[in-house]
Amino acid sequence: MPTHERFEVLVVGAGPAGIAAACAASSGAKVGLIDDNPSPGGQIWRSGKPAAGDHRADHWLRQLSQTKLMRLYRTQIVAAPEPGLLLAEYEGEPVELSYDKLILACGARERSIPFPGWTLPNVVGAGGLQALVKAGLPVKGKRIVITGSGPLLLSVAAYARQLGAAVPLVAEQAAWYRVAGFGLQLLWLSPGKLWQGTGYRWSLRNTRYLTGCWPTAAHGSAKVESVTFQLGGQTWTEPCDMLACGFGLVPNLELPILLGCQVRDGVVVVDARQETSVPGVYCAGEITGVGGAELALLEGRIAGLAAIGNTRDAARYFTARGRGVRFAAALNRAFSLRHELRELPDDDTFVCRCEDVTHQRLQVLSSWRTAKLYTRCGMGRCQGRVCGPAAAFLFGWKHESVRPPLFPTTVETLAGLPTGEKRNHE
Repeated sequence: MPTHERFEVLVVGAGPAGIAAACAASSGAKVGLIDDNPSPGGQIWRSGKPAAGDHRADHWLRQLSQTKLMRLYRTQIVAAPEPGLLLAEYEGEPVELSYDKLILACGARERSIPFPGWTLPNVVGAGGLQALVKAGLPVKGKRIVITGSGPLLLSVAAYARQLGAAVPLVAEQAAWYRVAGFGLQLLWLSPGKLWQGTGYRWSLRNTRYLTGCWPTAAHGSAKVESVTFQLGGQTWTEPCDMLACGFGLVPNLELPILLGCQVRDGVVVVDARQETSVPGVYCAGEITGVGGAELALLEGRIAGLAAIGNTRDAARYFTARGRGVRFAAALNRAFSLRHELRELPDDDTFVCRCEDVTHQRLQVLSSWRTAKLYTRCGMGRCQGRVCGPAAAFLFGWKHESVRPPLFPTTVETLAGLPTGEKRNHE
């Protein structure tokens, strides 16, 4: 790969929003699409190949393959040294990417909530389990218990059952009336999603689906062997081979914050054209609010068209996007996390698993900054991507700032390009 590339429109993130943005912008500009995975699709379509039964994935991945643009996969953004320029790393080598317009479609990651035993082997994220299975992890015959919050739980459970896993329990922390109310709202907000959820539930008709239920501890020696659950005033222990926990999604805001984009209530603020508070920088998908692939595709198309100045065609998607935003708001209300989950960690529960920082050490501190200074919480390999949202939920801490590098990288990359290389912004 060249050590410097220039684009009229650079799209960061090759999930649904990024794919739609890149395809839309390529009709009128030189476009680059960057992602740290080896293939497009993001977490939801991560194979990079048409997915059997998923017609949207089939359509968009095929359209992307036929679109003229530069694909920069296995490439990670590490810094933004100046306006219009990103510093990236490809297979250990530094790459400079300059742009006129930038579209960020950085997606989201799962929220982990610490509880005793959550660091045991075979305790994974719900979406993480789905990704592992898609990558070839065998689950046939394994007892997999799935817990957390949101429609993803049923999707993951149905997929695991389809591949031969035994799924005795799906435990949803939201109360039954919230889940039922959300289902009723889908009748007019998104009938297709209601039908899809009904299909998942039918395929899991022999699986217990409990609402108002959450894990209090995982048990095992070499790996997880059982989980204690709470339902109302009762507790019991459920045997399992794997435990998949997914307590919603957290937008990946590090790059937007580094670029100076305004963030409010945990999402990037954008206007009707998906443009942020930084002129020429657009955002689409989960970083503007978690609302599913359909909304991400709409926002991506709007951002891509707006970036090349085609605001008339972009406006054609405003009404559909409005419906998607209303669906996202209903989703977030229905599956908001209950306060009891803040009481799950005991003194010895690790909150930062990279640096082995316990809940007891953090309780006496007042902010994320002091936690980093006194305990190194958030300074490990994940750079706070796991413990940061957990600490925000447990203690109400906010992240004041983001500093480069965004990911662990080499000294050579941070130092810039190899000696003798010159920037060319022409």
